Amino acid sequence: MNFVNYYEVLGIDKSATAKEIKSAYRKLARKYHPDLNPNDKDAKRNFQNINEANEVLSDPEKRRKYDEYGKNWKQADESEKTKQYGKPPSSAQQARYTNSSSADEFSDFFESLFGGQAKPGRSSQSRFRGSDYNAELHLQLLEAYKTHKQTFQVNGESIRITIPAGIENGQTIKIPGHGSPGVNGGPNGDLFISFVIANHPKIKRLEHNLYTTADLDLYLAILGGEFTMDTLDGKIKLQVKPLTQNGTKIKLKGKGFPVYKEEGRFGDLIVTYNIKIPEVLTNRQKELFTELSQT
Repeated sequence: MNFVNYYEVLGIDKSATAKEIKSAYRKLARKYHPDLNPNDKDAKRNFQNINEANEVLSDPEKRRKYDEYGKNWKQADESEKTKQYGKPPSSAQQARYTNSSSADEFSDFFESLFGGQAKPGRSSQSRFRGSDYNAELHLQLLEAYKTHKQTFQVNGESIRITIPAGIENGQTIKIPGHGSPGVNGGPNGDLFISFVIANHPKIKRLEHNLYTTADLDLYLAILGGEFTMDTLDGKIKLQVKPLTQNGTKIKLKGKGFPVYKEEGRFGDLIVTYNIKIPEVLTNRQKELFTELSQT
């Protein structure tokens, strides 16, 4: 028989800890378990190989001999037993040892691992949790600004959820039990929804603060006065100070984006004034500007 590298079988390094061995084994055992791969000979063979690898590497004494003697570790095992007991173990003892990790035991292990009740000799009754689903939900910035409900389809199922105000771009939420159905009565998987929030044409969001630009005509900037602008929360009126300079920034506290799941808490809105120069002037306006330039 060719030498089998048990570390390669489990996909781990030779320096792997007992915890890492256990984790690798559980992951692969679930992947190749016969209940999840009926009539798959390759999966059955892989399942047997990882069981064998785990049986050796999870036992400190067997792992020591395997690391020390390599492909001859079993002969070394017999040699050490001969030294200790005076003669090799009988064939009956060998048979009991070989069967210590029978299919029934592995079925029991999977029953307890994935929530089922152990039933010796009935591996086909193992219960397994269903796979998780992942989905994307696209929102406009205004939609993310307000708590609202949305209905969408996932794998043919209509799901209605409440989306809290302040959801972040790229944020993921979990909807329990809406993944793939479990196997043999096992629990369903979960649904994970990632949100993709589109950029707004006039408003930029950075965490809880909003940034926008407001155009002011030259006369309002010079003389001052009242100005109305649009926000995600509707129109607001601003008082523009006389002689406002181009690029002036003002901060409107509490007029920014809502904080996720913190009702009543908002960021700030930062407005940058952009002063528009008239493209056309009447003769009288030209005269007035000429007079002003000479004073």
